[in-house]
Amino acid sequence: MIRSELIQKIADENPHLFQRDVENIVNTIFEEITGAMAQGDRVELRGFGAFSVKKRDARLGRNPRTGESVEVEQKHVPFFKTGKLLRDRLNGN
Repeated sequence: MIRSELIQKIADENPHLFQRDVENIVNTIFEEITGAMAQGDRVELRGFGAFSVKKRDARLGRNPRTGESVEVEQKHVPFFKTGKLLRDRLNGN
């Protein structure tokens, strides 16, 4: 499901809301999650999962084409851990 499909589904299920309002709500949620993660905070949505940022240290990597060693800088990457409710639902429990 992509963002526009999510917006359309929410708008269809809530006919009392205008589609532009639903779009603003969805965009605000994503912006808040992104902003919190950019500050290094953890975002937890109970029953769904938790978004966090993990730090990857600098390391010596390898170019797969040439085989030569390449320095890979330290970086931060997004990480998502599913919540128990979501995990149970995916496994049919």
